[in-house]
This record gives sequence, structure tokens and C-alpha cells, in this order.
Amino acid sequence: MKPPIMRYSIASPIGVLADTHGLLRDEVCLLLQECELILHLGDVGNKDVDKAILERLEAIALVHCVRGNIDTAAWSASLPLHQDLIVNDRHLHLVHRLEDFDSATPCDAVLHGHSHKPRNECQAGKLLFNPGAAGKRRFKLPITLGKLWIDQNGMRGAIIHLL
Repeated sequence: MKPPIMRYSIASPIGVLADTHGLLRDEVCLLLQECELILHLGDVGNKDVDKAILERLEAIALVHCVRGNIDTAAWSASLPLHQDLIVNDRHLHLVHRLEDFDSATPCDAVLHGHSHKPRNECQAGKLLFNPGAAGKRRFKLPITLGKLWIDQNGMRGAIIHLL
């Protein structure tokens, strides 16, 4: 049985991050200060101490997190693989790996991580949004996070480069 879809009405931007891999940078926390809602799209970390990343984020705002492929510590077993939220009447689907998204899922946006490659584009009437990786650098990819605004003007995303 699926859990009920949580509904939120917020005025601030939504903070979106993924692939912290055991590292939550101070700059990330600073950039998320204005957010009422933070979404972590998986790969928090694979050690017991990595749960502290979510605890630090929860000190800033309400957090929803899905499980990534490296989230193997005991604490991460309770993280869902997929999650649906309604924010300001827009349906957001959270998943770590885009290939695990079922295209028959009705939603306005698919928020995903895994590739470490930022993405902010519309396809087939859906926003596909990957904030990139906010943790450890992988290859020569940038360190990034995302923000989403959902208001009377629609839904808009931005990728923020840290380094």
C-alpha cells in the first residue's frame, strides 16, 4: 500500500540536492537557509555517521529524502526509493536514478540525482530536474545544488554552482 502523498503550501524556494556522498558543505547549508522545504534525491552516504547530513538539513527546514544506490547503512533502509509530494498544487516525483522512474507516473516534475550532471529541462510536459552533486567531486563535474520555485507564475528551477 502506497503512503499518502504529502501536501505543502510554501512561499519560499525549495532546496534540492543529491549525491552528497558523506559530505555536506557549509556553503550548501548557507544557500538553503531561505528554504522551507529541502529535497535530497539520494546517495546521502554509506556510513552510519552520514545520517548526520540529514539531521543538519532538518535543522534548516523540513526534509524529504529518497534512497540512492550507495545508501546502504542501516539507517537508510527506511528511506523510500520513490516519493511523491504535492507542493503548491504541483505534483513532484522524487527518485534517485531516472531509469527507475515509471513514465506512466502522473506528475508535473521528476526530480532525480545519480548522474552528478545538473539538468533543468522540460520533456513531454514534465520538468526533469537533477541538481547535480553537492558533495564530493566526481571526475570534472561541477559541485551544484538546485532550487525550485512553484508559484502563480508556474514552476521554475535553477542550478547553483558552488565550485
